[in-house]
Amino acid sequence: MHVDLSHTVEHGMTTYPGLPGPLICDFLSREDSRGKYGEGVEFQIGKIEMVANTGTYVDAPSHRWADGVDLAGLPLDRLAGREIVLVDAAGATAIDADAFAGLDVGGKAVLVRTGWDRHWGTDTYLSGNPFLTESAASELVERGAAIVGIDSLNIDDLGDLMRPVHSQLLGAGIPIVEHLTALDGVTVGTRFFAVPVKVRGMGTFPVRAFALG
Repeated sequence: MHVDLSHTVEHGMTTYPGLPGPLICDFLSREDSRGKYGEGVEFQIGKIEMVANTGTYVDAPSHRWADGVDLAGLPLDRLAGREIVLVDAAGATAIDADAFAGLDVGGKAVLVRTGWDRHWGTDTYLSGNPFLTESAASELVERGAAIVGIDSLNIDDLGDLMRPVHSQLLGAGIPIVEHLTALDGVTVGTRFFAVPVKVRGMGTFPVRAFALG
């Protein structure tokens, strides 16, 4: 069974405070295409203009570190087919290392469910979000997590401009997926997929994240 863990990207939506929403329109409309093909044949070619941090997206190491691997360099085995370890942190704000105590996270997709996705599309979503602490990031690096995701606005505390969680995870080559949703539908034994377009020179891009099992 597939469980969709992604938000829908829509024209003008807000993903992150201060960043513009995507512009989604026609490059070639169906109406305009009718004179270019045979009788009764029409096509639509869409156009989208957006910042990379739109919807549910993955951060590659180069998002934080200039010498880090970019989207094109991310190994597929980090992004696809990893067994999920689901951490239930609903109701918490600062999610510390003890949230991962006793869990086998080595080589796994560690997904943190906070329930913050219930606020998606509202002003509430854009501030005061749950986040991981620096010690939690250290724990995940030390224990060899393969990829880490969260159903929140940011994996870091927005008030900490040093962004320690991004710095540590991406510095260790561990991709981050932010703005996940529907993690309550993930069950034991499922596997995680969050593959972006293979773009050279960029460190962030939307994904269609899902669980399969």
